[in-house]
Amino acid sequence: MSELDSRMRATAEDVLDELREHLIELEPLDVHSRVGHVLAVGDGVARVVGLDRPFAGELLDVGGVDGIAEDLTEEEVRVVLLGRPSRVRAGDTVRRSGRVLDVPVGADLVGRVLDPLGRAIDGAEQPALRRRVRVHPRPAPLLDREPVHRPLRTGVFTLDTMIPIGLGQRQLVIGDRSTGKTELGLDILASCDSEIIGVYVAIGRRGSETAANLEWLRARGFFRHGFAVVSDADDPPGMVHLTPYAACSMAEELALSGRDVVVVYDDLTIHADIHRSLALLLGRPVGREAHPVDVFYAHARLLERATQFSQSHGGGSLTAFPLVETQSGDLTAYVPTNIVSITDGQIRLDTDLLASGLTPAVDVALSVSRVGGKAQPLVVRKLAGSFKNRYAQFLELESFARFGTRLEASSQAVVDWGRRVRQLLAQERGVTRSWSQTVARLLIADSTGLVGTPLDDVGPRVDAWCRAIVAEPRFRAASIDDGALNGEDLEGLREVVRRIVDPPSADHGEDEAAP
Repeated sequence: MSELDSRMRATAEDVLDELREHLIELEPLDVHSRVGHVLAVGDGVARVVGLDRPFAGELLDVGGVDGIAEDLTEEEVRVVLLGRPSRVRAGDTVRRSGRVLDVPVGADLVGRVLDPLGRAIDGAEQPALRRRVRVHPRPAPLLDREPVHRPLRTGVFTLDTMIPIGLGQRQLVIGDRSTGKTELGLDILASCDSEIIGVYVAIGRRGSETAANLEWLRARGFFRHGFAVVSDADDPPGMVHLTPYAACSMAEELALSGRDVVVVYDDLTIHADIHRSLALLLGRPVGREAHPVDVFYAHARLLERATQFSQSHGGGSLTAFPLVETQSGDLTAYVPTNIVSITDGQIRLDTDLLASGLTPAVDVALSVSRVGGKAQPLVVRKLAGSFKNRYAQFLELESFARFGTRLEASSQAVVDWGRRVRQLLAQERGVTRSWSQTVARLLIADSTGLVGTPLDDVGPRVDAWCRAIVAEPRFRAASIDDGALNGEDLEGLREVVRRIVDPPSADHGEDEAAP
C-alpha cells in the first residue's frame, strides 16, 4: 500500500470517529416537501396526494400543466386543471408555487386578443407587462365607491332614451336563444367613445362564432380602444370558468387607474353550466336545477366589482353587461333570477318582437334601468320622460286593439302614434346614434308630421328628417353632449324640427277657384 493510500485511510477513520462521537447529539429535523404526485385525472380535474400544506386557490404545477387547488382534505387535493388534461398522467409530479393565480395588467392590453391567463392568442408577440394582479382580489369597499351619475352612450336609441345606463352600472341583457343578445353587446362596445376602454369576454363560445365577432369588432375600430379575453368551447372547464374573473381583473386595474371601462360577458349561462360541471366533478353538493349552492356567490363576486370609483381612487368606472340566455322567456329560472337580483336592471329581448322585424328586439315593458334619468344628458332626460310614458300607454292600449276592441278617437290616435314610433325604434346592427341624433329623433316623435306619415314610410322618412335636422347650424351649435342646453335652446330646436317635419299645408287657392 502506498503512502498516499495510507494517509487517505487514516483521514477517513478520523472523520468516522468524529461522527460517531457526535452522533448522539444529532436531533431529527422536519423536512417539508412541496412535491406530490397525481393519483388520478379525468375531465379536467386531478386528484393529488403527497403535497405538504397546500392552500385553497394556490397555483400548482401538475406535470407541466397549471392547476388551481380547489378542494383540500387530509388525504388529497382536488385540482382544477388550466391546461389540456390529456397531458397529465397518474404518477406525474406536482409542485407547489406558494402563490395564487394572477394575470398581467396594463394599458398595453388594448388592441390584443388574450386567453384567461393573459397570453396573446392573436398571433402577435406577448405584451410586455410587468405588473400582475390577483384574479380574485378583495372587492373595493363602499367608501371607495360613488353613486352612478355619468351617462354611458350606448348608441342604441331605445336604450339611451327609455333604459338609460350609467358608467359603473351592472345591466343585464337577457333573452332566448338567437334574439340578438351578443349582437346588442357588440353594438354597445363598438359605439363606445374613444376614451372608453371596451372589453369583450367570450366565455366558452365556439371558435367560429368568436372569430366572427372579433372580426366584426375589428372592422369597426373597436381594437383601437379595447381588447378581448377569449376561451373556446374546447378548452378545459377550469379555463372557461376562469375567463370572466381574469377579464374583470384586467378591466378593474384599468378602472382603478382612472379610465372608464365597459365589459360585455358573453355569456354567463355558459359560465353557470361550467360552474355546475366543476361542482359535480369536485363532488360538491348541488341544489336547484343541479347547480351548486354557491352559484349565486360565483356571479355576485364577479358583477359586484363593477362600480363608479371615488375620486380618491382615480374616479374611473367599470360597467358590466352580463348576457344570460332564457328558455321560452322564463325569467324565473334559477340562474336568470339570481343575476336579475344582482344587477341594476335588465334589457329583455323578445322573440315575438324579433319575428315582427324589430331590431334590437327590446321589450320596453319588461326592461328597466334602476339608475334612471340620472344617467342621461339634461335635454335627453327632459324629452325622454314624456316619450317613455306615452309609449307605455300605447303598449297598454295596443293589447286591447288586438282583440278588435273599438277605441275612442284619442286612444286610437295614441295607437297610431305608437305604431309609427315602433318603426322609429328599429335600428340596424352596427348603426350608432349620437346624442344629437337621439335628440332629433325624440323631437320627431313629438311632432305632428310623424302621425301623418304612412307606416311603411316611417323608417326612410325619419332618417331623412334626422339628417336634415342635425345639419342645421342652430342644431349643431346646441350644447347637447355636455348637458348645457337650456329651455330656450330646446324651444329653438323644436322650431327647427317643426319647419322640417311639419311643413305648412298646401295652398287651397285652386280649390276655392273651382266652380
